Amino acid sequence: SDPAAAAAAVATALGAALPLPELTTPAPATVPGPRFGLARVRDGALVRLRAAPGDRVITTLGDRTEFNSPRTLWIREIRGDWFGVPTPELGNGRLGWIRDDRTRLEVYQTQFWIRADRSGRVLELRYGNRLLDAFPVTVGRPGSETPLGAYSITDALAGRSLGVYYGCCALALTGRQPSLPPGWFGGDRMAIHGTPGEVGGASSAGCLRTSDETMVSLFARVPLGTPVFVRA
Repeated sequence: SDPAAAAAAVATALGAALPLPELTTPAPATVPGPRFGLARVRDGALVRLRAAPGDRVITTLGDRTEFNSPRTLWIREIRGDWFGVPTPELGNGRLGWIRDDRTRLEVYQTQFWIRADRSGRVLELRYGNRLLDAFPVTVGRPGSETPLGAYSITDALAGRSLGVYYGCCALALTGRQPSLPPGWFGGDRMAIHGTPGEVGGASSAGCLRTSDETMVSLFARVPLGTPVFVRA
């Protein structure tokens, strides 16, 4: 996917006056490049996720995710007063549709985005057209390759309760791994997460593994909803 093309129509429709999200550390000044629309479900609100604008309801989404994070959706497409959003409920490559209702949604934009290069085994943190950092990552092993596509960050999870294999923390993604290794019991949600071991190579079940130091850097900068593009 071309991040600039994916973002341009949405940014134009939302308008440049929308605020950027507040982060734990200051964001760089606005720079040329893509701006991505985000929609956070307001506290106590419910939104209906539909198969297409005005079509049947697939499910109802509350203000918190299954991991109890504020539900923040990447607005990948706009059709009239409808937002097309990726969600883990729909799986890879599909968009659900929610109505643009500002009584239920807080809508804003970010210039942060992540690009992961599967063959180069590198993760890039970008802000508009600016490359902020590049980090080495471990990608999925043969037969369980990290799925290509466009996803977004749903949750920022930290703490020992995640288990030793996830290092200090994890950024859960909307994507799912359709080709899990035999005997795998860790679920099919994709994530960018830490690791107690070495970084590099192709040995994960599909997640992007990186150092705890990298994860701390990402946690400090990227907001929930940030787009993540995985390319070959």
